[in-house]
Amino acid sequence: MTTSIDPAHFRAVLGHVPTSVVVVTGLNAEGTPFGITIGSFTSVSLDPPLVGFFPGAQSKSWAAIRESGRFCVNVLGSAQEELCWRFAKEGDDKFAGLEWVPSAGGSPILPGAIAWIDCAIEAETPAGDHTFVMGLVQSMDHAESVTDAMVFFRGKVTSANHIG
Repeated sequence: MTTSIDPAHFRAVLGHVPTSVVVVTGLNAEGTPFGITIGSFTSVSLDPPLVGFFPGAQSKSWAAIRESGRFCVNVLGSAQEELCWRFAKEGDDKFAGLEWVPSAGGSPILPGAIAWIDCAIEAETPAGDHTFVMGLVQSMDHAESVTDAMVFFRGKVTSANHIG
């Protein structure tokens, strides 16, 4: 299906919808950690507990994480812009010099994440130039002292309290 919607205009208009900023992490089949910044994370269901996100269909990082059948969603705080951009690009060893702890399922929990959600892959569905990944939540937690959440708004990283 094709439409007459201009992709640049589509992106500009949808950029006015604030989205969360998370880093999805996991291990490949050899146990090497991988991660990818995602600006399209959502709660899907309470019963069963399901969450979802949309990596690019050509993402090498997601392809590596998929190998383990698990992932961990790390919710970034407003002061974690360096982590956001570190995991936003393909290539390089994104974990170089970064201390992390394994979730119950073994996926990396990033330092300073304001919340983390450990999941098993429940389903994947092609969605245009992305893939919808749905995860069954296995364990989760949040920081006791939460700062402001990071969000994408109008093409920029900002704080949830400073949109506009």
